[in-house]
Amino acid sequence: MELEITWMTFVMLILASYRLTHLIVFDKITEFIRKPFLTTKTISPTETKEVPKSKIGYLLTCYWCAGIWSAIFLGLIYLWIPDIAQYLIFILAIAGGQAILESFVGVNIKRTALYEEEAKELK
Repeated sequence: MELEITWMTFVMLILASYRLTHLIVFDKITEFIRKPFLTTKTISPTETKEVPKSKIGYLLTCYWCAGIWSAIFLGLIYLWIPDIAQYLIFILAIAGGQAILESFVGVNIKRTALYEEEAKELK
């Protein structure tokens, strides 16, 4: 079996995998999936941190681990059922590209506002 994949499909798979990984590891909407596998650890009297209490918890909070599984999942469904997978990949790729752009723009907007504040203080 020879794998033929266009560069556009490959980029879409990368973006979709990025977004699916971020959805699993960080997003509030999937917190209910992570919650049963996490426990709260006290760092200091005023600070607590959610830490994994099992290997599944670690998988759901480790960006690198979840990224591998997201890539495997998306790659396999693309190979096995491309007619259905293309829609999921398309939506996740758009969301992934948007997330990257928003991170870049958001950081730069905050940085610009910070520079403006510092400039006012110097005057």
